[in-house]
Amino acid sequence: MIVLTHSDLEQVLTTDTCRAAMAGAMRATSARNCVLPLRQFMPIPERPGKLGLMPGYLGAEGDVPARFGVKIVSKYERPPGDPHGTHVGAVMLFDGAQGLPLALFEGGTLTAIRTAATTALATEMLARADARHLLIVGAGEEARYHIRALLRVRPFELLTVWARRPERAADMLSALQLPSTLKQAVAADLSSSVGEADVICTVTSAKEPILRGEWLPGGVHLNLVGSAIPTTAEVDSIGVARGRFFVDYIDAAKAQAGELLAAIRTGAVTEDHIAGEIGDVLLGRKPGRESPTEITIYKSLGVTTQDLAAAELAYRLACERGIGQQIDLGA
Repeated sequence: MIVLTHSDLEQVLTTDTCRAAMAGAMRATSARNCVLPLRQFMPIPERPGKLGLMPGYLGAEGDVPARFGVKIVSKYERPPGDPHGTHVGAVMLFDGAQGLPLALFEGGTLTAIRTAATTALATEMLARADARHLLIVGAGEEARYHIRALLRVRPFELLTVWARRPERAADMLSALQLPSTLKQAVAADLSSSVGEADVICTVTSAKEPILRGEWLPGGVHLNLVGSAIPTTAEVDSIGVARGRFFVDYIDAAKAQAGELLAAIRTGAVTEDHIAGEIGDVLLGRKPGRESPTEITIYKSLGVTTQDLAAAELAYRLACERGIGQQIDLGA
């Protein structure tokens, strides 16, 4: 068995190479070539945190063998700029044929890369081909990964970042050292920036909606990434109702997608508002964008098939390059 750390994963995985693996994971998810129990959370007494448990199985596809495993995440509320981030944990990958452990991965980096790669995949499938203005809402770790990933799927000419503390957005843009040909701006007003965007990606820790549906312009594509539990949301019910709403896994969305659940409670939509899984679009079962003026929404909750596909790719590349620490498990 090998162990791959943060720096190891940064060497072997990019959001660009991971995007193809996420396409396979999403196809397998929608084909139900997987086992996906809903994630479970255990609250930590007297602390603002919880333990997340995400087991799963991903069936074989082509020359990629069947794998199973589990992600364990410690999710604590931390102040902006905390070096540990909000997700601390590990992913364990097992061989599906013999049930033997193959690798242990640092979970925060694997999660950040696979999440951004899947968002980029959804944007590639749903955003207008002529999208040129990208708005990122948030300036944390996921924002950095998402910017790099999204710039690979559309020829954006303008990148705008909004954060509650504008200086954090400015610092992030400076640290990323993006191409000089890409115009960059820190948004002073969120509503006007939303109205001018072609693609929006929310990567915040907001508990209440920070986007209002009335702000969304026709033709925009919106990725909702930051909220992953039933009691939080990044866009209001009007926004949900205005868009064609795609998800990564319908069973999880019906149980845990806070924006969708809030819209159902208020009567703005029903469960039938889900247009399909992104894997359905990849498989040709459901249409993606149907007109240049419609609003499309991708709700990212994150599922274990994504972790397993990213882990398999990282494991294979690490073995090829001799990266990682070998652990002797004995006979």
